[in-house]
Amino acid sequence: MTTYRQQAESMAAELVELRHSLHREPETGLQLPRTQAKVLEALSGLPLDITTGKQLSSVTAVLRGGRPGPAVLLRGDMDALPVQELTDVPYVSQVEGAMHACGHDQHTAMLVGAARLLSARRSELPGTVVFMFQPGEEGHNGAGLMIDEGVLEAAGQPLVGAYSVHVASNGVPLGMMGGRAGTATASSAELHVTVRGRGGHGSNPHQAADPLPVAAEMVTALQTLVTRTANAFDPVVITVGTFHAGTKVNVIPADATFGATVRATSEKGMTAFLGRAEALCGGIATAHGLTADVRSEVQYPALVCAPEAVDLGEEAAHALYGPDSFLRIPTANMASEDFARVAAEVPAAQYMVGARPPNAAPDAAFNHSPYAVFDDGAIPVGTALLAEVAERRLRQG
Repeated sequence: MTTYRQQAESMAAELVELRHSLHREPETGLQLPRTQAKVLEALSGLPLDITTGKQLSSVTAVLRGGRPGPAVLLRGDMDALPVQELTDVPYVSQVEGAMHACGHDQHTAMLVGAARLLSARRSELPGTVVFMFQPGEEGHNGAGLMIDEGVLEAAGQPLVGAYSVHVASNGVPLGMMGGRAGTATASSAELHVTVRGRGGHGSNPHQAADPLPVAAEMVTALQTLVTRTANAFDPVVITVGTFHAGTKVNVIPADATFGATVRATSEKGMTAFLGRAEALCGGIATAHGLTADVRSEVQYPALVCAPEAVDLGEEAAHALYGPDSFLRIPTANMASEDFARVAAEVPAAQYMVGARPPNAAPDAAFNHSPYAVFDDGAIPVGTALLAEVAERRLRQG
């Protein structure tokens, strides 16, 4: 019998064509009608029970094997980012201000490929595979909404495992796979602060209550708060990404607003830091005789991968590509991933697949950059890995 690796490589051209089509027409957020239509077309003719989402343009496809057994889930995210693409690839985005800068077009093509591979062996499969095509990973809680709409119950029986792949445009070489047991990606939260002052003329700041330097003091103080209060072995990262104040250089504004993303590797660390951050900003405002509206909101939990699921990925990679094909990732990534919502309910793992072009430097533009390039050679690797992991877990019973 041919291996999933051989079969994935034989269909690579079709999957690459699908990926390029998705890349040219990226869609952001929860509503991805063109992307959904392309996925449905790519799945047509397969022995799948397919449903689409109500609150979002998701696709859930269920493959029922020819023999009884457990159920597993494979997930691929489909949404792009609001980024203007600046690469020179021939399939560059044709949509102004949108780009598949995080490789989700590859994830979608890989999941389609895995559905085709596993469907071809349907009669031999001892169990059920759920294919989760998810919009809204980039900050829109797409996984949470799909869970609300029943994706984890789509098999009609409890899931025993859930698996996904994430590509990287720099770092590890093309085709290298990897995983990490335990905390793999950080939880994320947002911190929003509005400093309330009293506007006035720029020539007479003593007659106003200027919120701008107070807000700026908060920004720098928050960086110190991390280094002086967060345990280095339970890390926290804060980055202020927006700062808005004023309309004219000689006008002191009435308020100043900034927003930050916060990442932490534990729920305890996140909760403690957000409490300190809110108190710090309120205290700085009070010290200057101003007030501040401060709110924080946790978006995603940390992605915690089950050790047995990571072991399974390593075994599958070795069977497909040899003993040097899988890397044990030593530290958590401070980025966040809403597959964490699935992993909170089902033993799960997310596997890394290197997609750095062979001629690119290890420090080439990373995911989310307008210059990020993901090599098509990663697609058959991720496709074969997903299919191999799913079948191996089904056969474990």
